[in-house]
Amino acid sequence: MKIYTKTGDAGETGLFGGDRVSKASLQVETYGEVDELNSTVGWARVAASDPELDALLNQIQNDLFEVGAELGSTAERKQKSTMPLITEGQVEALERAIDQYEEGPPPLTSFVLPGGSEGAARFHVARCVCRRAERSLVALGAQETLRGELLRYINRLSDLLFVLARYANHRAGVEDIPWKGLGG
Repeated sequence: MKIYTKTGDAGETGLFGGDRVSKASLQVETYGEVDELNSTVGWARVAASDPELDALLNQIQNDLFEVGAELGSTAERKQKSTMPLITEGQVEALERAIDQYEEGPPPLTSFVLPGGSEGAARFHVARCVCRRAERSLVALGAQETLRGELLRYINRLSDLLFVLARYANHRAGVEDIPWKGLGG
């Protein structure tokens, strides 16, 4: 099978279900940002410090494929599909991971600047991409009906990515960089 189809040469792409839409549509932008998020999670994953964290990030990457598939589907396909959908259980799994990885680093006493160790910096980049995907998801939700689990999942994921950045610094023996503010 060839990777190129030439069907997108005029600026349109196909959704799961057959409809063709502009590559500039908010729907395509949103699932594209989820795809970019998945790539940045993969980039952060290569700096994962242990097998348990690697397994968590692997699950998140698979979950993000589910999010993207749902966002890239026509309304009719979503109604008839048996594709896996993000569930409240997956949102709760992120919450448990947040609680688990928040235990290691010292409590926050100020805002922190992105950075520190390389692993932390990668998680911070993923967090920012996650927030951008979340903003697009909210905008898309203003135009069409989306399941609440999608937004809750992406919102929790950004929180987890922040916690993982702090965890990565803690594991590397690098302190978070406190924001000093205007007077600092």
